[in-house]
Amino acid sequence: MSKISMHALSAPVFTRMLKNLAAILAKAETQAKAKNYDPSVLLNSRLAPDMFALTRQVQIATDHAKGAMARLAGHVPEAIEDTETTFAHLQARIAKTLALVAGYSEAQLEGSEKREVTIKIPGSELKFTGYDYLTGFALPNFYFHMTTAYAILRHNGIELSKRDFLMS
Repeated sequence: MSKISMHALSAPVFTRMLKNLAAILAKAETQAKAKNYDPSVLLNSRLAPDMFALTRQVQIATDHAKGAMARLAGHVPEAIEDTETTFAHLQARIAKTLALVAGYSEAQLEGSEKREVTIKIPGSELKFTGYDYLTGFALPNFYFHMTTAYAILRHNGIELSKRDFLMS
């Protein structure tokens, strides 16, 4: 059995899903205009009072994608300010994240499955091997925020299907 590279486990997954997210947001914006929805209502919608709004879900999903690639390469993730207030701004953020993900080569992630990755969270630090970080932290968090963004839009009447989530 051949070994699957860390790059193969990360970059294509982030790329495909971020492209799907861009397509989902484009559909949402088109449908919002057709239904005379105020786009800011969608962008600020949340599933529960204590959950982040759609805009923040997209920001966090992109942060996990770009952060995972950088950390696996042994780099500090590039900061992107969380200033998006429109669908166009979110599309630009996704495009920037796609470029960052594409900027990491397979060679840069070689051996990263054993690289120590440290994440600082309020009150503590989490330490992982690169493999455990990717499979047990970065990808699950990425998919959580992707799924929540999708669910917020569906909850608000945007016509999307599982196919939209899985295939752009």
